[in-house]
Amino acid sequence: MATIPLTRRGADKLKDELQRLKSVERHAVIQAIAEARAQGDLSENAEYEAAKDKQGFIEGRILEIEAKLAAAQIIEPSSLNADGRVVFGATVDLEDESAGAKVTYQIVGDDEADLKLGLISISSPIARALIGKNEGDIAEVNAPGGARSYEIMAVRYV
Repeated sequence: MATIPLTRRGADKLKDELQRLKSVERHAVIQAIAEARAQGDLSENAEYEAAKDKQGFIEGRILEIEAKLAAAQIIEPSSLNADGRVVFGATVDLEDESAGAKVTYQIVGDDEADLKLGLISISSPIARALIGKNEGDIAEVNAPGGARSYEIMAVRYV
C-alpha cells in the first residue's frame, strides 16, 4: 500500500477521531440497537434499521482511519530543509497575478484540508501546481473556475 503523507497535526486529528469512534460512538450505537431490539418486531422497526446503518458507518470509518494511520508517513514541516522549494507541509504565500489578492496556504494531507484555515490538500489543483516550485516562480493553476496564475512570494516550513 502506498504511504499517505500527513502532518503531525493531521495524524493527531485522525487518532482523536478514531478514539472517539471506538470509545463513544461505538458504545452509543450498541446501546441504541439494544433499545430498538427491546421494542419487539424488528422487521418494521425504523430505529433498529437506523442504528444498524449508523453502526455500519462507524465500523467502516474505524477501518478507514486505521488503514490511513497504518500507511501514514508523518512529516514535520518545521524539520524540513527543502531549500525554499514548495513541498508537502510547506506554508506558501501567494499573490494572484490578475487580481493582486494575497493568500497563504499550507499543503497538507487530504484528511487535513480546510480552506477556511488555509490548509489545502496535496491532491488539489493548486497544490499540484505549486509542488517543486521556488520563491519567485509563477504557478499556473488549472482550477475548476478556470486558469489562474500565482506568484510564489514566500515559502516557509512551520
